[in-house]
Amino acid sequence: MSNSENPKPSGGREGYLVFLVVGCGILGTLALNPLTESDAPQKENSIVPKSAQPQGGLSKKKDKPISLIDVPLSTGQEPLDKLFVQSGCAVCHTIPGIDPAKGRQGPKLVLGTNGPKRLADPNYQGTAESVREYIHESILNPGVYIVSGYSDRVMPRWYGKRLNAMALDRIANYLEGIKE
Repeated sequence: MSNSENPKPSGGREGYLVFLVVGCGILGTLALNPLTESDAPQKENSIVPKSAQPQGGLSKKKDKPISLIDVPLSTGQEPLDKLFVQSGCAVCHTIPGIDPAKGRQGPKLVLGTNGPKRLADPNYQGTAESVREYIHESILNPGVYIVSGYSDRVMPRWYGKRLNAMALDRIANYLEGIKE
């Protein structure tokens, strides 16, 4: 096989990586938002003030089940190292200055150096005009540009649903300033 051919990753490896990213996000969210006494289930014999009881009787409509994709990875207010860990970035990427981020499945994130090179690459088909826009695009639409030597199937496609604007902006702000 020549170096230009990229073998397809096995479904098991891709599934495992997604499991790791989702698991890190859920555990990080639970660690930052532990259950409080008000979140605990009420005892059957506890007295609930009338003002706290639901109005209009019981709802016959069932609530939509919560999917893992509905659980936010972070609030965006965490310290940077926790933000990158909870968001799952540290699982696959090495990020200078973020000690837990020693991943090797994705490219090293030194986008202050590599961002301009990627934007100038003839293979780049995105719409970003700045490194900051490139970072946003790479997270929200990762298939637009695949760094040479990496698989198109590693970066999750659901980050746009799992990161709020504050988290995305803080990630981009940090990565934009990292240079080798």
